[in-house]
Amino acid sequence: MRSDEIKAIFDQQASSYDERWAKTASIREALHFLLEAVFAELPANARLLCVGAGTGEEIAYLAQRFPQWTFTAVEPSAAMLDVCRDKAIKGGFAVRCEFHEGYLESLPEQAPFAAATCFLVSQFILEPEARTAFFRTIATRLGPGAILASSDLAADVDSTAYDALLHTWMNMMRVADIPAAGVEQMRAAYAKDVAILPAERIAAIIEAGGFDEPVPFYQAGLIHAWFAKHASGEAP
Repeated sequence: MRSDEIKAIFDQQASSYDERWAKTASIREALHFLLEAVFAELPANARLLCVGAGTGEEIAYLAQRFPQWTFTAVEPSAAMLDVCRDKAIKGGFAVRCEFHEGYLESLPEQAPFAAATCFLVSQFILEPEARTAFFRTIATRLGPGAILASSDLAADVDSTAYDALLHTWMNMMRVADIPAAGVEQMRAAYAKDVAILPAERIAAIIEAGGFDEPVPFYQAGLIHAWFAKHASGEAP
């Protein structure tokens, strides 16, 4: 699936996205809880880059807990970014946010960031070399020793365990009241539009993009998350 097609899908889903996935909030909340621990030693005035920010859930969480942090949300879907901006306004932290509609390549040059998030984004890049280049682009925006927290769907799709896990994952979506048609669309997308790779392969791609060896810190079903330091030096 091309980037413009992915953008169009998220444009269509933006207004109802948070509501649609509301019953899976416990998965997201556990990730954010551990993310806070990953970022706990960042400076009090840290600047964070959020790549593929979507509706801004991780920004909202971190903004409440770190009142001096500032955030740059990068999101190609204008509709998703509007939801992110509205959430920041209602939450009272919009003054600490910059909202960039587009991709990271078009973000104006600025001072290096102390950390970055990239949740369920790189999985849409099907070519491994392009996926590595994506992480390399993130790395160029970070200061020495800055931390990347990244999550993606991950599994060995050729294993029998994947079949069982995928079945359970789809059952979870039904329990979460995702419409049957949506569940089947997602199953089809996993087969051809999402680069679901073994966790160790994704970690290797992140490392090749300019980071130290990624550390797995979270898993829920098919979702895996890692943190890794920018490989160029000491902590900011």
